[in-house]
This record gives sequence, C-alpha cells and structure tokens, in this order.
Amino acid sequence: MGKIMLGIIFGGLALFAYQRAQHPDAMPVAQAEEAEEEELPAVENDGPQFRCDGRTHCSQMTSCAEAEYFLQNCPGVKMDGEGDGVPCEKQWCGSN
Repeated sequence: MGKIMLGIIFGGLALFAYQRAQHPDAMPVAQAEEAEEEELPAVENDGPQFRCDGRTHCSQMTSCAEAEYFLQNCPGVKMDGEGDGVPCEKQWCGSN
C-alpha cells in the first residue's frame, strides 16, 4: 500500500511538472480572473478611480469624491438623506 501511495504522489508531481513546463506562464483560474479585474479601469477619467462594490453607507466611504462617485453611479446607495444630491454631508462632503 505504501508503494502505491508513493507512486501516486510521484506521478502527480511529475504530471504537475510536465504541465508547468508546457505552460510556464499559466496561472490558476481564480488568479487569472483577479488579474483581469485589476486590469480593467473602474472609470475612464482623470479623477479618482472607484467602482461599485456593494457599499451603500457613508461610514463605508473614505472621501467625498468616493461618496459622490457612488451616489452618481451605484444603485441602492443610502448617502443622500436630504435628497439634495450632496452625499455624506456629516462625514465627508459637508461645508465646514
């Protein structure tokens, strides 16, 4: 039984090494998908780059520009309590 397991392990390693030699630049599917997502620009403009990612509240934002982007581009946000088009007035975009 030990020799069989050892043979399976070495066979698997040999197969892995052969595949890597045939495709040295290949990466696992999950990593390839992440790399594709990172390469895509969130918005094509000269300003900050943001993307809708499910955040909906002011406490999840890090700047006024980010809150403004989310309010203008992302569905279901809850950042404009007064309905005046200015998001997160208490946290980020209020006049001080």
